[in-house]
Amino acid sequence: MSDLFSSPKGGKGAVDKYTARDIEVLEGLEPVRRRPGMYIGGIDENGLHHLAAEILDNSMDEAVAGFASRIEMSLGADGSLTIDDNGRGIPVDKHPKFKTRSALEVILTTLHSGAKFSDKVYHTAGGLHGVGASVVNALSSQLDIEVARDGRLWTQTFERGVPKGKLKDAGTVRNRRGTKITFWPDAKIFGEDAHFRPARLYKMARSKAYLYRGVEIRWSCDPKLLGKDAAVPESETLHFPGGLADFLAAELDQQATATPAPFAARVAMPSGKGEIEWAVAWPTEGEAGLMSSYCNTVPTPGGGTHVQGLRAALAKGLRAYGDLVGNRRVAQVTPEDVVDSSSAVLSVFIPEPLFHGQTKDKLGNPEAAKLVEQVVRDHFDHWLSGAPDMANGLLEFVIQRAEERLARRADKDVARKTATRKLRLPGKLADCSRTGANGTELLLVEGDSAGGTAKQARSRETQAVLPLRGKILNVASAATGKMQANQEISDLLLALGCQTGERFREAELRYEKVIIMTDADVDGAHIASLLMTFFYRQLPGLISSGHLYLALPPLYRLTHGATTIYARDDAHKEQLLKTTFAGKGKVDISRFKGLGEMPASQLKSTTMDPAQRTLLRVVVADDRARETDDLVERLMGRKPELRLEFIQQHAPEVEELDV
Repeated sequence: MSDLFSSPKGGKGAVDKYTARDIEVLEGLEPVRRRPGMYIGGIDENGLHHLAAEILDNSMDEAVAGFASRIEMSLGADGSLTIDDNGRGIPVDKHPKFKTRSALEVILTTLHSGAKFSDKVYHTAGGLHGVGASVVNALSSQLDIEVARDGRLWTQTFERGVPKGKLKDAGTVRNRRGTKITFWPDAKIFGEDAHFRPARLYKMARSKAYLYRGVEIRWSCDPKLLGKDAAVPESETLHFPGGLADFLAAELDQQATATPAPFAARVAMPSGKGEIEWAVAWPTEGEAGLMSSYCNTVPTPGGGTHVQGLRAALAKGLRAYGDLVGNRRVAQVTPEDVVDSSSAVLSVFIPEPLFHGQTKDKLGNPEAAKLVEQVVRDHFDHWLSGAPDMANGLLEFVIQRAEERLARRADKDVARKTATRKLRLPGKLADCSRTGANGTELLLVEGDSAGGTAKQARSRETQAVLPLRGKILNVASAATGKMQANQEISDLLLALGCQTGERFREAELRYEKVIIMTDADVDGAHIASLLMTFFYRQLPGLISSGHLYLALPPLYRLTHGATTIYARDDAHKEQLLKTTFAGKGKVDISRFKGLGEMPASQLKSTTMDPAQRTLLRVVVADDRARETDDLVERLMGRKPELRLEFIQQHAPEVEELDV
């Protein structure tokens, strides 16, 4: 047992050297300098810029409390950062507990000292632990402070947290008040090469100005530090009366969105203490998923309970609206579909926030989730019901995102099943014997009867046949879940071997040509239209890469003596009667009921033999892509009124109907 209490390296008796003399008691700011990561998260670039955030947050607390309207942030060529506000100024009178030291010196040299442990001075604040200013002082090679208060200016200098003399009365000042701090991060802590980045500080200043519309932040930077970074101005006054709505507009940078205007508001908490502000938009192009959240102007990149409340409000609100208007497809929508397809900014001001750690990356107040959900949900419901056209457009947009998510999941399942290339092919598929795709083709036929004839007529080496039962699902008007459950579509995707949408890979396609071979009548044309709609919506890459074709089977056989010619349709038949068979007496005309009624030899010679047949390649012209998309939506989409409008518009052009 003695081995358990001995040092692994010290050997027998090493434990006896561990005495009370080995117990260190770190006082003042020494813990900060010895273990800076505990207070600022690390000594990397993030930790360095956390110093700037701590001082800026103190000035912002003064602004939010209503005592400051201006904050100046200036980056000097010598690596110093100056933050100056016109707030009340840190108290300079003697502290009652430390009789010989001013309150200003106590705040800058003593951990856990400040005026934010209760709500007597600040109802809401970003600084809560009383360590921010003292930590910055401890990790700075030098810190200079000026306080203008009650008409007098007070100054003091510190080096690595240690005062270099007492607080000095610098005389009378007019038209000035507030606190001005200039500090130089200590190279012994952060390294000789560490320095503030203008772009990061400028972004920090902008975000603070957006978060509290009552403050004006004046940014300036020595031009020597900017270099070629044209995105950062040498000086700028940051003031945004529109708050987070302005913030979101700047982030989106004129991207198109699913709604004409963002869902944005600023509302007082039901308790009367604090407020909530948010702005949410749904970009239709570019990257979405932006979620910037703040509590008491402090960024919370890890999210937290306030973000949970926003997510719940948006998801529940949109699903409730979908139920209200009778859209059953909304049942497949999840909070991820609603929120991850959006760009959102959320800011809350609450008393006694519970942050995770000193770096305050995440909010932990349980009540914040309920408060945010309650307030946002109420406004979201009114926003949706007040503009039905906009709400329906947003609903369709989010449902489409949900269907794309389900499609991606289905594709992953198929990819897992086929990863070894031992494909589980559909039972109805008569596959060709050639292993490579080059020179092969998949013939899609309607019904087992046509499939049986096609299988007899095919070239077994290069031609595969897949019979489809009846008319396949119209994917332009069906929910993704219904499409995934459709056996015919599932069989078709398995036979093709490639994924859908943006995940289509031409190299994974099992056939060089995919040929739609349906009867030459109205029903056949309808089935061909449904199949082309499926490929256009789910596999556009197959069309653009030139793999989709239409077969042209005959509808009539015309015979006179030893002459037999096949006609594609009625117009072709009439043309043949007026030309090839003109003046030859009675012509025997047979109309095929379908491909299944044709002898295999005739089907082969007229439709399947590459040397004799005619194929039409399906293409979408680049200059007519938008027109094609609109036509597919009108004729095959979910809105029957658009089809009725199309029929009424073109009815006068119809001369004959094949019913």
